[in-house]
Amino acid sequence: MEKVKAMILLLSCISLLSVRVNGIGANWGTQTSHPLLPDTVVQMLKENGFSKVKLFDAEDGTMNALKKSGFEVMVGLPNDMLRTLATSVKAAENWVSKNVSAYVNDGVNIRYVAVGNEPFLETYNGSFLQTTFPALQNVQGALIKAGLSNQVKVTIPLNADVYQSSTGKPSDGDFRTDIHDLMVAIVKFLSDNSAAFTVNIYPFISLYSDSNFPVEYAFFDGNASPVVDGSNAYTNMFDANLDTLIWALKKNGYGNLPIIVGEIGWPTDGDMNANTQYAQRFNQGFMTHISTGRGTPMRPGPIDAYLFSLIDEDEKSIQPGNFERHWGIFTYDGLPKYQLNLGIGNSSRGLGKARGVQYLDKKWCVLKPNIALSDSRLADTISYACSNADCTSLGYKTSCGNLDTRGNISYAFDNYFQKNDQDDVACDFSGLATTTNMDPSTGTCRFGIMIMVDDASSFKLPQFGLLIFILVLHLLLTTL
Repeated sequence: MEKVKAMILLLSCISLLSVRVNGIGANWGTQTSHPLLPDTVVQMLKENGFSKVKLFDAEDGTMNALKKSGFEVMVGLPNDMLRTLATSVKAAENWVSKNVSAYVNDGVNIRYVAVGNEPFLETYNGSFLQTTFPALQNVQGALIKAGLSNQVKVTIPLNADVYQSSTGKPSDGDFRTDIHDLMVAIVKFLSDNSAAFTVNIYPFISLYSDSNFPVEYAFFDGNASPVVDGSNAYTNMFDANLDTLIWALKKNGYGNLPIIVGEIGWPTDGDMNANTQYAQRFNQGFMTHISTGRGTPMRPGPIDAYLFSLIDEDEKSIQPGNFERHWGIFTYDGLPKYQLNLGIGNSSRGLGKARGVQYLDKKWCVLKPNIALSDSRLADTISYACSNADCTSLGYKTSCGNLDTRGNISYAFDNYFQKNDQDDVACDFSGLATTTNMDPSTGTCRFGIMIMVDDASSFKLPQFGLLIFILVLHLLLTTL
């Protein structure tokens, strides 16, 4: 009996060790008007104990910063390239040569190529159904030709909507009927090439899209009414969702296919359920959950995962919702939004901020105090500011939801002003705005100061074009 206990203890230690070896990854997106320098981000990743990164493209500055960094890298191939690579073997070979071989030879530890990003989303209406698998096959062929197929594996980051359960029980899971045969073919190809299935799981989206979704089921505290499935009881959506996928794989003959959780996280703004309290609760709950190494009822063991995301991105499309620009565990300037123990190198001190970030001057653009809220010029200028900047922190139960009308207008003006590198002409708005050295931030609402970036990376509109707009708008409004 003592030998059995010792063996169990040893296996538990090995399991926990494997979690630490696997580590946690981060999705590093770059759809931002003022990106942090890639070297700054890499240093921030290192200091916070991340061991791998998932990218959505192969931007040269990012890849160069990852040379000899020690990070495992999943490099992305955007959806808009799928058709080209699906129809041309030569194009796939050229892409691999430029975006994989060249960087591997320079010391970037590329381990995966992500072919597309959630290409089978139902909202895409089948746009990529005919091109994703052929592109996957051609990229794999190119990796083989380049002699990299043992080191670099192909995968497709897929949304969890590619599988479903008619009863809500994981054991009734199978691939979506409209893409069932395609999914089985892709899964077979991944298995034949010793690759992994990558899935993005988002309890927040379920809560956002379904007003009847039980809030507690999104988290890992065990407070939700369990979903009972045979001998298994699920108190969190993540385990149930992942096991639904595992059942789908098992039913189609691939129950042992490796799985990567490509994206998982919680946004902090842009919706009533997107806030730092929920985000901290979810991400910390997830980290604690996977650190045990227990896995799920259907797949015990370590879970390979990438948090979504590393940094807020103010240029992302908000078509899915205003929360899309607020997934980061760090703000645009590399400040931690909340304490998060990753259980790796930062276990005692929480997340550390980015180092060496330089800011523009401490000044803001606000509505002039003497401007009446009934001024007919306000509507057009506010609309223009929000259309060309980021007003997603304004709204019901958002971080700036408690601002009064003047505060909302000032936030819109200032965000546009900061996004245009505090250019004087970006704080005119037909004479409605003025700059101030007094920080208008209040409570949870932060009027951020923009960071300094290389000219090539900045969003800043051409001064001439901006000046023309201001003059034309002024003329139009004064002639009304």
